[in-house]
Amino acid sequence: MLSEDDKKKLTNRLRRVIGQVEAVGRMIEDDQYCVDILMQLSAATGALGKVGQIVLENHLKTCVAEALEGGEAAEREKKLEELISLFRKYASVID
Repeated sequence: MLSEDDKKKLTNRLRRVIGQVEAVGRMIEDDQYCVDILMQLSAATGALGKVGQIVLENHLKTCVAEALEGGEAAEREKKLEELISLFRKYASVID
């Protein structure tokens, strides 16, 4: 579970991403230079990636750690398979 402090930090990060994406929309509408638009898209993508890193780190420190420390063998195996699936799916998204 995310702490209240972590939730607040992630919410703030996501608000900034929303602002970046809205700025990209305005840039496109205003026919701004393509390279500038791409730079803003890259910044927004990076910010979302950072949110993903924080959520994954929290998941590892809480849910996965609990399952590995005290869970039954089946639960441990389930969490490991879940992690493998996450890494396969998001490896290119999370640096």
